[in-house]
Amino acid sequence: MGDYSAEIISRIDRNYIADLLAQGERIDGRAYDEFRPIEIEYDVVSAKAEGSALVRMGGTSVIAGVKVLLGEPYPDTPDEGVIMVTAEMPPLASPLFELGPPREDAIELARVVDRGVRESETVEVKKLCVEPGKVVQMVFCDVYALEFDGNLIDCASIAANAALLTTEFPEHKWENGEAVPTGNKISVPLKNLAVEATVAKIEDHLIIDPVLKEEMVQDCRITMAVDEGENFTAIQKGGGAGPMTLEQVDQAFGMALDGTRMIRELIRSTAKERE
Repeated sequence: MGDYSAEIISRIDRNYIADLLAQGERIDGRAYDEFRPIEIEYDVVSAKAEGSALVRMGGTSVIAGVKVLLGEPYPDTPDEGVIMVTAEMPPLASPLFELGPPREDAIELARVVDRGVRESETVEVKKLCVEPGKVVQMVFCDVYALEFDGNLIDCASIAANAALLTTEFPEHKWENGEAVPTGNKISVPLKNLAVEATVAKIEDHLIIDPVLKEEMVQDCRITMAVDEGENFTAIQKGGGAGPMTLEQVDQAFGMALDGTRMIRELIRSTAKERE
């Protein structure tokens, strides 16, 4: 039998997945609005980070580590600290990832997760200020993909929020013209948790938390960050140029509201158990 091209295989997969969806089924047996089982483990790199979390979501797993350093504030925000999320997609996570400079999908992953944190004002950055115009706390959250079977964005968002929620770092005060440690440890000042939910569109069907095979045949996807007040604080469309009707967008919003509510409860309950 001759080799099939990737395009033909993808078309076969698409027809198979679309036929299943038309019958109300998904390839892994989940409901359209059901996330894969989510596991959260904390303090996995405690020797090198002030906070960390490992999240497994089906066959996708991500680790997030938080480092807090002293630095100078930006000139236009002299009384605000800094929060930044970066992401890496190393080849060990998937044969689809390559060595070298960050690819477009890795850059998108970092930007979407970072936007979910920033636009939601998850961190009260003014409380990270040690001395206006002089010294602030700079919070860096680094996300690394370990295994990839679709939906890295949501898995990374959960890991970043879980790591931030459990981060503790040395407190500093301004004394005699310099930042001096007080000997106390404090937590990252969080306003709320704004987690992300991704909904993929395949033909006329919407599914939350797509696995890799579903991602490979999707028309597009929409990722929504939802905070504790159930406000949509950031929205990103990607994963293809396919259109979504207003009715489909509204349906995706409903799926995201339910899904993120469950995820926030899971993050808070598992963080509490850690104590």
